[in-house]
Parts: sequence; C-alpha cells; structure tokens
Amino acid sequence: MIANIVKPGHKTRGVLNYLYGPGRANEHSDPHLVAAWDDFVPDPGRDPDATLAQLTDVLDLRVKQAGPKAPKNHVWHCSIRAALEDRHLTDDEWATIARRVLNATSIAPDGDPDACRWVAVRHADDHIHIVATKVRGDLRPPRNWNDFLRADKELVAIEKEYGLRQVPRGDRTSAKRPTRAEQEKARRTGKARTSREHLRTIVRTSVSAATTTEEFFRIVEGAGALVDIQYFPSGDVRGYKVALDGDTNAQGEPVWFSGSTLASDLSYPKIAERLATTEAPPADQPETPAWRRLSIAIDRTPDHLARGEDQTGQAHIAVLAEALDALPLVAPVSLQAQLIQAATAFERAGRSRIRAHHQQAQATRRAVKAVLRVPPPRDGALLATVLDALLLAVIAAQHWHRICNHTQQAEAARQAAEHLRVAYRAAAVEPLAVIHHRGRRLARPLLDRQAAVVRQALPDLAEQILAEPAWPALAATLNEATAVGHDPAALLTQAARHRELDTADNLSEVLTWRLRRSPDLAVEKPPHDTVGRVQPGPATPTPRATRSDSLPRSR
Repeated sequence: MIANIVKPGHKTRGVLNYLYGPGRANEHSDPHLVAAWDDFVPDPGRDPDATLAQLTDVLDLRVKQAGPKAPKNHVWHCSIRAALEDRHLTDDEWATIARRVLNATSIAPDGDPDACRWVAVRHADDHIHIVATKVRGDLRPPRNWNDFLRADKELVAIEKEYGLRQVPRGDRTSAKRPTRAEQEKARRTGKARTSREHLRTIVRTSVSAATTTEEFFRIVEGAGALVDIQYFPSGDVRGYKVALDGDTNAQGEPVWFSGSTLASDLSYPKIAERLATTEAPPADQPETPAWRRLSIAIDRTPDHLARGEDQTGQAHIAVLAEALDALPLVAPVSLQAQLIQAATAFERAGRSRIRAHHQQAQATRRAVKAVLRVPPPRDGALLATVLDALLLAVIAAQHWHRICNHTQQAEAARQAAEHLRVAYRAAAVEPLAVIHHRGRRLARPLLDRQAAVVRQALPDLAEQILAEPAWPALAATLNEATAVGHDPAALLTQAARHRELDTADNLSEVLTWRLRRSPDLAVEKPPHDTVGRVQPGPATPTPRATRSDSLPRSR
C-alpha cells in the first residue's frame, strides 16, 4: 500500500468537490464515506438529503471557532492506494485502515476526544482519501510531524496483517515525480515524457560524458537545454538551473528546474564532487585502450561491493549508473533501446542515503569518459565483454542493495539486469559464433587436451560444460590462452572462483567471456587508432549515438 500526503490546503469544500465529483477523466464511481470521526456525519454520496455544503460546515466547525489562531492551510489530505494485484478490500476494512493511519500520524489518536475531525471517502475499488481539518477540540493544531513516514510504517504492518503485496519502500532519495500539471502539459503538446524527465536524462548523460563542470554545462546546452548558472559574490558557481528550449509557461518564460529538483544527486555541489575525481592518471603509467580499460574496471566492481566499506560501495554503484548512461551513446543502434531502458531503470539504484566516497571509484569513472572519446570497438567480442561485465556488476549491485535493505534500489537493479541481459545476448551472437568456429576447427587432440583442463580445474561442472553447445568456444579460448603463455587450468579456476556460476544459463559461454577479459585474448585486434586516448584540445566529447531527442547531440 502507498500513502500520498499532499501539501496542506485551505479549501475544504474544494477537496470534497473533487472526491465526490466525476474525477478528471470520469474515473470516480459511487463516492461515499467509509468512516468518519462521528457516526452521524452527513454523507452526500449515500444520503439524498445530505449536501457537500453540510459536510464542509461540520468539518470546518473548529476552524471557524479557532478564528485567527487556525492554521491558514488547515486541510490535511491523504490518499491510500492498494496494489493492483491486491484483493478487493471491503468498506469496513478500509475504515479500519483509515483509523490506523490517522492514529499513527497523530491526526486522530485512538481514544482522544479532542482529535481532529476527519472523513474517509471511497470512490474507487483500490483506494480511499482521508480529509481532516487540522484543528483539535482544544483549538490547537495536531502534532503530526513526519506524518508520511509514520503512515508508511503503519502501512507496512497493515500489508503483513492483511496479506497484501509488500510494496518496496524507499529511503526518500528517489527523483521527484512529475506533477499532474506537468503530465497533462506533456499530453497536450504530444510529448512522450515531461520536461522534468527529459531534462533529468540530459543532465545525467552530460555528467557521464563531462570531465569538468565547464564541459558539463557546454554538453547540456548542446543537448537542447537552456542553462542558467548562479554565482556567489566571490564569482564561484553556486548552482544552476535548466529548461528545455521552447518549453514556456503562460507568460512565455522558460520553465526552469534546478539540478536538485531533477534528482538529489544532480545538484551542482554533487556533480562537482564527482567530476573532481576525473583527473588524468600519472603520465608514467602505460595506457590501456579505453574499451579494454572499461571492461577491466567494471569487472572489478563486484569485488569492491563485496569487500569495501558502504561509502566505497555506493561510489562504485554511482559510477556504474554513469556507465549505463554513457553506453547508449556509443553502442550499435540495434542495442540502444535495451541499453536505454537499462540505464533508465538503474537510475533509481544509483542513489541511497549512504554518502559516496567518489575518490574510490575514479579509475572506473575515467574509463567511462574515455570510451566516449574513441571510436566504438571493431572487436565485437570486446563490446560483449563489457556488457557481460556490466551485467555481473548490476547483479552485484542488486545484492548489495538488498543487504542494505534498499528495497527500491534492489528492484531497480533487477529490472536493469533484465534489459542488460537482452542486450548482451544480442551483442554476443556474432563474436561468439567467430570463437565457436575456431573451436570447431581445433584438432581432436587439442580439444581433448582442453577437455582435460576443464576436468582438472572444475571437476564438478566439467561434464555439464563439455555437453553445452558453447563448449567449442571455451575450448578455443583455452587454446589461445595456452598459446600466449597462460596456464589454462589456473586461468579457468580463477575465472570460476571470481564469480558465482549458480545463476548462469550457459557455463561455457560465461567462462569464455570471463577469460576473454584478458587483454591478449581479443577476437580481432583493434586498429591502432582505437587506443583509449583523449585527443588534445578543448572540444567536448562527441557522442556517436543518441537516445532519441534526449541526449547530448553530436556536433
């Protein structure tokens, strides 16, 4: 069950007009009271002699008695909705639920003769509305601080007692939902998404691409958004707000959104904190090609989540979200739809109450930004390897969130993994076929030798692996590992221990990609111009693909 407590209002009659009316889309049916503070309250829905004016007067009686001492916004309005799959609740059950929520929020504590006046109205099968006036019998306001959290806690208990769906609870770090007015405006203008959602995608993707705050603002503007930067008297940046070009209000002015109203991690201070960790690595370190570096960095994410502190884990999950935001820009068109859906789903998993130590994930963040500055890999296996690593990392993030009791984030990671799995399977078909063909061409003695390696390294799984259709691809990979000087048994044992295999549909395929994360086991060698090197100069990164009209545009 979900409770929604709206901002207090000052017109009791206005709320009742809506609750007893037809609804904005004629969706209301049989509006009536299921409970009230008094059994003799007039019900305009069932009593032909009762009117909305009478109900308003009895609800507002104490407000009028309190006079100037009454709060200006005295109307407390809470809706409680059951899940779609929940059973039909009777009026009596909804009445009990309403009283429990009113007691939990201190609007109307049980047994308190001076409790606020209230009514619970039902005009649909799956939800009720509670309306109360915030003046007690002693003419004082109720002590209903943190009413949403208290109501939500009570609904958790109600779900268990009534056998209803236990809805994943959040930690108040989710992005703000579009308002009804924003949704209706999007429908009127024929837009698939609201301006708030569109801008959130633009800003998130720009953060994943930028290396400095100055570059961040340039990319946002290049994606079709207006940017207004606010400064302190000292000249330092204080914050920013964005608007879609052409999106105006009734006065013809741009509709602005500050970064923090798009999502809590998109405020200027938090963006600046992340971008401060993208400085270049020491010059004396040999540079690995960008896509290979990203594969290696993402592959280490599950280990960081398993062994690191919570702040380090949150940092790696945040940069994992950036990787998912960036990948559709450079992925083949055939994969973009699933990758966009994966990024959209994982957006909720990227935030929690745990403060991230972004410095701990700077190597992965640099790798994410590097792949946007080089051509996509000609080696199809390299892209499949990156997607395989991302899938494992997202599953690890789901497990991490579950351990931390982040139910919404864990569910978001699960959804993202489903989309990633589809993209990975599509990306792996061609390169796996190439490797499989090599394995089919191996001489029988070589195949037998690699089969012996599998039996030595993984005796409990060997027969299953050898019977799978992808076994020739694994054999070819083990053969190539032997040719470049690796101990294939040790390499295979390490790959199997590195990640659990219980959830793998095809052990041979999984192990093939794990082994091919080694730099010397690419399916085809990348050309010299694909080395992960950011070209000198002030130009911003040029994405090679876009998420429809919502991502930074190519220049």
